[in-house]
Amino acid sequence: MPVDLETILILVPEGALILSATALFVLGAADRRRSWWPVCATLPLLFALVMVVRDWGRPVLYSGPLIQDATGDTGRLLSVVLGLVMVLMAWRQTRRKLATEFFGGLLMVVAGLMLVSRANDLVFLFLGTELVSIPTYMLLFLGKRNRASSEATVKYFFLSLLASALFLYGVSFVYGMSGTTLLVGSGDLLGIRDKLPEIMQSQIGGLLPLGLVLVLAGLGFKITAVPFHFYAPDVYQGTTNVNAAFLACAPKIAGILALTRIVVNVVPAEFYLGAKLVIVLAIVTMTVGNVCALWQTHVRRLMAYSSIAHAGYLLIGLALGLASASSGGLHGLSAMLFYLVLYVVATLGTFGAFAYVRSRGEEAEHLDDLAGLSQTHAPIAAMLAVCMLSLAGIPPLAGFWGKLTLFSGAVELAFDMTHPMRGWFAVLAVAGALNAAIAAAYYLRVILVMYFKPPHSDSPVTADHGLQTVVAICSVLLVLIGADPGRLLDAIEPQAVRARQVPVEPELGMNAPDGEQIPE
Repeated sequence: MPVDLETILILVPEGALILSATALFVLGAADRRRSWWPVCATLPLLFALVMVVRDWGRPVLYSGPLIQDATGDTGRLLSVVLGLVMVLMAWRQTRRKLATEFFGGLLMVVAGLMLVSRANDLVFLFLGTELVSIPTYMLLFLGKRNRASSEATVKYFFLSLLASALFLYGVSFVYGMSGTTLLVGSGDLLGIRDKLPEIMQSQIGGLLPLGLVLVLAGLGFKITAVPFHFYAPDVYQGTTNVNAAFLACAPKIAGILALTRIVVNVVPAEFYLGAKLVIVLAIVTMTVGNVCALWQTHVRRLMAYSSIAHAGYLLIGLALGLASASSGGLHGLSAMLFYLVLYVVATLGTFGAFAYVRSRGEEAEHLDDLAGLSQTHAPIAAMLAVCMLSLAGIPPLAGFWGKLTLFSGAVELAFDMTHPMRGWFAVLAVAGALNAAIAAAYYLRVILVMYFKPPHSDSPVTADHGLQTVVAICSVLLVLIGADPGRLLDAIEPQAVRARQVPVEPELGMNAPDGEQIPE
């Protein structure tokens, strides 16, 4: 089968989402009834879900700028599920006149996330991240229509442009040294991974770390890592709870998937300079996020700093992947993806509960708006408590196992007497444990307000069944994954190990011709 046709067939789900989004934008100008458009957004997402499930577990396939593997399957499934959950959350929350713009933009973002998860080319990876970013500007503008929201959206827009410029500048360095933007080559066409030995031995090989640092800086904005985090609190506070849920999850998924592709395929094994930089970023990001969240009383601003802190935890897995080609680094990349899934589930459940609660006819804005929720609506309070405890890493919920997999990788390298960075990872493990303890304070404070403060007489809750369903699904998943975390981790781990272990020497013959399947 020709490569072009093979690539087109691989892109059928993404193409269906983009065409559906275009149809929503066009048809929305003629019909503004909100009831139609959530259904129209759900149908292509269900089609994409069926296609992803059908392709799950297939052998690794390289087809031009795309790769079909387990990491891509995990990212695509997570992206489609995010889209379906966001449709449920926004079913009754979106303004009638803006429904088509919201759901069309959401489909575009899901398509972008799916493309990022399968990218085998740096330019294609950039286009995928931009397909996530550009509709995000529109979705944020469709939130609250006030001065604070507009200011926050403009801030996000300009900082996102800066991040994109840094990413492209880093890509230019990598392209200049390798002569290609293809991550993994096939046939006679060599990729960056195939040329790594030649690049590192050349006179300009010393510029590769600079390019990778610039790429990391560009993607650091997506995951709200310090010092690229300062837009998050204002943007979260200025938008709605539904939009904040989207902003907390979609860019982070794009950033982590992109970093996984780059670390596995472009970064040389045992890249200690990069690992040291990421360790510093992880410690600073965790600490800034958790400490600043301690005195927040605005729920979305609190969750913004929580998102920053979780970016620091995710960077632990990245540091493990950079510092070691042994089992510690390999499991670190898998743990990063595992933790990402758990973070997304808990965050969606949290914002779903915040959107469900109403105070004086408006969305919950402050912690006091949650006062007495256990008395006014006990099921929502209990499910929100599960999400808070999971984010805090309290056993036996899923969040505990996510932190454990990350911290255990750092501890493993800290006790490896032969590893040159064992001291760095010892500090990282201690900092992570201390930050987990700090984070528990503000998560437990939310539970304290719900269960130990009297309710406000004018604080009714809505009867939004979509939001109820979202919170229920997320809380149940956190409990079920906590009961059997190995099943999800096993589904994520093999591809990170397999991809990192593929030799970089082209003469070993590990790369298949275009479009040919490589058995797992």
